Amino acid sequence: MKSFGTEGRVRPEQHYIVPRTEEITDFINRVKNGKYVVLFAPRQTGKTTFFRLALEALVAEDPTYFPIQLDFQTMRNAAPATFYDQLYYQINRQIKSVFQKRGEVPSEALTQFLENTTLTDHFSMEAFFENLETFLDNDFRNQGLASTKVVLLIDEFDGIPQTVVSNFLYSLRQVYLSDEMQCPHSVGIVGVRSIAQLDYDRSVSPFNIQDEFRLPNFTLEQVQGLLSQYTDEVGQAFAPEVVESIHKETAGQPVLVNGLARILTENLDIPKTEPITMAHFLKAHTQLVRGRNINIQHLTTNIRRDRRFETLLMNIMSHEEGLDFNLRDEHIDELATYGVIVEDADGMCQIANPIYLYCIMQAFKPTMNGLEQEYFHEDNIDGFRGYLTATGQIDMERLLDNFRDFIARAGFKILQVPDTPQESVGHHLLLTYLDLFARSVGGVLSFEVGTGRGRMDLFITHKGQKYIVETKIWRGSVRYQAGKRQLIAYLKLENVVRGYYVVFDHRRDPEPSVETEELDGVVLRSYVIPVMQEQPSSE
Repeated sequence: MKSFGTEGRVRPEQHYIVPRTEEITDFINRVKNGKYVVLFAPRQTGKTTFFRLALEALVAEDPTYFPIQLDFQTMRNAAPATFYDQLYYQINRQIKSVFQKRGEVPSEALTQFLENTTLTDHFSMEAFFENLETFLDNDFRNQGLASTKVVLLIDEFDGIPQTVVSNFLYSLRQVYLSDEMQCPHSVGIVGVRSIAQLDYDRSVSPFNIQDEFRLPNFTLEQVQGLLSQYTDEVGQAFAPEVVESIHKETAGQPVLVNGLARILTENLDIPKTEPITMAHFLKAHTQLVRGRNINIQHLTTNIRRDRRFETLLMNIMSHEEGLDFNLRDEHIDELATYGVIVEDADGMCQIANPIYLYCIMQAFKPTMNGLEQEYFHEDNIDGFRGYLTATGQIDMERLLDNFRDFIARAGFKILQVPDTPQESVGHHLLLTYLDLFARSVGGVLSFEVGTGRGRMDLFITHKGQKYIVETKIWRGSVRYQAGKRQLIAYLKLENVVRGYYVVFDHRRDPEPSVETEELDGVVLRSYVIPVMQEQPSSE
């Protein structure tokens, strides 16, 4: 039986796989046109899998194409001589592999050429490819085929040593622009960092011939198709809302989609005779975001590389005007490279998906904020379970009233929460409070995919019900009222008739308020909660 692949390359014979037919056709057309295609995207987005499948499809369609697949992953610290020696070793091994897959044997002339060749620098590399084309053409003509076209695919290209990158790229560029040299016919470069980020001498890029290729996340239809492969093989169905939730929470990020699917089909031990329901999905979601996961570990490691990342990420969520997705800003460029942020439809920064947002907030909030003893009034003996009704539903009004009172009880102590930017402290405290509550009563806290532009939409799912809370920072009464309309529209979209709006007021003279109103058929309870700016003077 196949499985959902989450480690390394996904293989069609072992894993369920998204065909990406349109993208493969696009890539093949570019190769046939002799393009030098580059794809730079975060790790675990399916780059290597896609290009290998695309090359296989190309050769199956036209066997005159000769693919040579290289990997620079282990070359980062190699001296130039070692790099070119290893480059030749990989090329030689790949040529033999291609002939073996074709069930053919290279001619004696080609074999002698390969045995007598040594690569020492970019000049010898150019000469090698020029001669290789001649020998391969002769072998193909002897088999009654047209002249061959070499396609060079370089994976993990950003592992190339700094000492060789410029000359290596200039050599490829010279081949591309030459009327005489036609080998390689096409080049595919795959990596995390872009050519511009690898141009260490800060000069004009030596590779301005590149044809950039974008590999998008999975669409909802592709996620449906991926999961249906499992259903067709095993007979176990996914509830439609589970499929939609997988896509929504991951925004189609390939390894997260496969990760949730793998937990649901393997880790939870759901009987194969039962459908996979939303109750199962919530368990899988919790296991993914709170467990050990390489993709999420990479995420949190990357965002902790620079303390300025936290401020930037919090600003993305608190600035209603949005934050320009300006890749000339080194910090925005780096977060985009890591796959933490993406560009939204208006050209602004957006957290890549709700799962990442949850993990970002978890990464930046202190494990202990020092205020846990302030959560409950002294007459509360039931803790968080006291905020469940007699029928076991969440009494959100009382729960949020208590949060408001907690902020007031804590007073200036909230300024002492460790490693938390002052403007973000309210969001951090509410997240910690609601997350702890949700886990205490068997619910799940998660975020809405559209979070950003000064708003943070989070919701608690508990016993089949969804409780939606939107948080903002006070930016004036006009925006306060606009936020209500924004939340109402979202509540109606989610078919939820009651919502909660929490606004943190950081002004020196705040105006706390609580109001409940019915607007356009939706009940909205709104809070304006003062957040102390400084510790009162002891004088």
